[in-house]
Amino acid sequence: MTYTLEPLDLDAHAELLHGWVTHPRSVYWGMRGASVETVRKAYAEIAGDPHHDAWLGRLDGEPVFLAETYEPAHSELAGQYRVADGDVGMHVLVAPPAPGATPKHGLTSGVMRAVMSFIFADPRAHRVVVEPDERNAAIARKNAEVGFVEERRVQLSDKVARLSFCTRAAYERTAPEPPAHLTPETMAVAHRRLVAKAIAEFSHERILTPQPLPGGGFAVHGHRFQAHRYGLEHWVVDADSLARDDGGPVDAMAFVAGLAGTLGIPDKLVGTYLEEIAATLAGAAWKHHHERLDARALVHADFQAIEAAMTEGHPGFVANNGRIGFGLADHEAYAPEAGQPVRLVWLAVRKDESDFTAGEGVSEDAFYAAELGPETLDRFGTRLRGLGLDPADYRFLPAHPWQWEHKHAITFAPDIARRSIVPLGTGNDRYRAQQSIRTFFNTDRPDRHYVKTALAIQNMGFLRGLSPTYMRATPPINDWVADVVRGDDTLRACGFDVLRELASAGYTGDAYHRSGFVSAHQRMLAALWRESPLPRLAPGERLATMASLLHRDRSGRSLAAELVAASGLPADRWVATYLRAYVRLVVHCILRHDLAFMPHGENLILVLDGHVPTRVFMKDIGEEVAVMSTERPLPAAIERIRIDVSDDVKALALHTDVFDGFLRHLAGILDVDGVLPWSRFWTLVAECVAEHGADHPELRGRLALDRPEFHHSCLNRLQLRNTLQMVDLTDQAGSLIFAGTLVNPIAAR
Repeated sequence: MTYTLEPLDLDAHAELLHGWVTHPRSVYWGMRGASVETVRKAYAEIAGDPHHDAWLGRLDGEPVFLAETYEPAHSELAGQYRVADGDVGMHVLVAPPAPGATPKHGLTSGVMRAVMSFIFADPRAHRVVVEPDERNAAIARKNAEVGFVEERRVQLSDKVARLSFCTRAAYERTAPEPPAHLTPETMAVAHRRLVAKAIAEFSHERILTPQPLPGGGFAVHGHRFQAHRYGLEHWVVDADSLARDDGGPVDAMAFVAGLAGTLGIPDKLVGTYLEEIAATLAGAAWKHHHERLDARALVHADFQAIEAAMTEGHPGFVANNGRIGFGLADHEAYAPEAGQPVRLVWLAVRKDESDFTAGEGVSEDAFYAAELGPETLDRFGTRLRGLGLDPADYRFLPAHPWQWEHKHAITFAPDIARRSIVPLGTGNDRYRAQQSIRTFFNTDRPDRHYVKTALAIQNMGFLRGLSPTYMRATPPINDWVADVVRGDDTLRACGFDVLRELASAGYTGDAYHRSGFVSAHQRMLAALWRESPLPRLAPGERLATMASLLHRDRSGRSLAAELVAASGLPADRWVATYLRAYVRLVVHCILRHDLAFMPHGENLILVLDGHVPTRVFMKDIGEEVAVMSTERPLPAAIERIRIDVSDDVKALALHTDVFDGFLRHLAGILDVDGVLPWSRFWTLVAECVAEHGADHPELRGRLALDRPEFHHSCLNRLQLRNTLQMVDLTDQAGSLIFAGTLVNPIAAR
């Protein structure tokens, strides 16, 4: 069950609200007999009150409750007790059941927790205040469930009320209901799917060697299963066929723990890797339980609905959804699959203790004016002046709410105390977390930029921080790459473009930077802004993360197969169109410009026209682009992106990052689903590469992209070697681990 809250829309909800507040069960709401217009007027007054808000609550999309939050200092309670900073008043009304409907067991308790979690998601909230009618014993019991303690009875204008308080700590101490997604049934599905993936990917990386069984199927490490085997040593393991030799339940934790030695995990990191496996299981169970849209519905869904529906995380990594540091409430509030609106926390940081780097055509003042708007800037300035500070001495940094609560307010406490960092509250715009988890899309103003924040959780082999020092070069790198891409006729013909990271900011005035010792603490307070793709769409076009092409829904349907069917095109024509938009541009960038991206599914945004991917946007440029040449001239400011590698390693920008890292998974899905045979798929890939060679004979054969074999670079081996930091970001090529070679699927075609 998923509870959500949204601002009350009187135009849409007045009739519904009227039915709720005038129902006999809502006697303590004080609106029995009120007309629709009276109810509308009452809530219009709330909408116009800057100290009072009304929220419509939904359960799995269905409206089921009303919540109000208010500032006690601006209410009748101000004269009844000493109001403290961080106090939030609350009213809750659960909708009466429809005539003849069966009441939902546990609904009121669930609503209470949803509202309390919603309030405490704001780091400024420290205590919730309620004042129910003393006769309402039922709500008093529900209040007590979530930690409220009655202080005394008070006389208000319309009732004698139970004045009650619940602190954040008291709420967190109350025993929650068992998480709805953590059931034997959902976890069994998660275990099977993860063990199937582990067998497939560890076998692909030659860590495991499944043995064929006489009667069909395969066996490895005490498990039997059915599977399809393809080129590139790709396995598609049937999760439903998995069975343990000893008859016990399929268990991903036991599977990995039993293989720790074979996998080569250092003893001191086995527990950490197992924790990432457990977190990946928990995330998979949550997604399975809460699936909102199946593959058929996703064909017609919007960009953010598709983003939230993704279940895999990464097609190659087994432990791909760790998020170590997030709790249950954090997952519900901030995970991309939860799809909840998030308001970022804004901090003012002293200009002389921070950096701001802007790309071409961007000035700092104009950037903030466009990104925040005059009202928010005025509010921030008033806050600074109220503390006796000059706004001209500060710039603004967005922060992830989790990061502010768990890191900034503690790890940078001395800096906050001396006013080098000043918390300003949340911004007005609502955002949605993207698959990269620390990047946010502006849902209120989609034309405004993505915001990427530092987030000190451990996820898929890295602590997800951002370095202010490292990011000084990010906008110049993006400007240079954008100029290269936009100045190339072939890339323009492909419709290819990049989403520039056009501004970055970071705080460097802390003791961690002054110490001279490198540490993760130097990557905790920074942000960057990336262009939105929405303003660049033509009529009829829509967006989807390329990762969606590998998505299967709860019943096993693949989105790729559904897109092909919905397009009305023959499968080979659909695939050829997609390959021209994707593979051709990667080949051209490598051969013409020595330019390598990290073109995996989450880093590309597809532009769909008639359900067909016709062009793409590349993102995450600053951290993951490389120029593979010692001779190509580069501006001094971006020299860090240059790497000196052999031609064999240059070719891996296509062979590993595209063929092995993404296309082998898509080809397997299309073959298993009967959409397009594996062999035909790779013939189309070969034709795409050959067509580029024919169009550019001066480049053909430069790196022998159709060579018989290429180095087998292994991702899981990197994470297994060091699950805390897979690679040295200053020498990513030097961190690679190879396991022999793979047969090139486009050789001799």
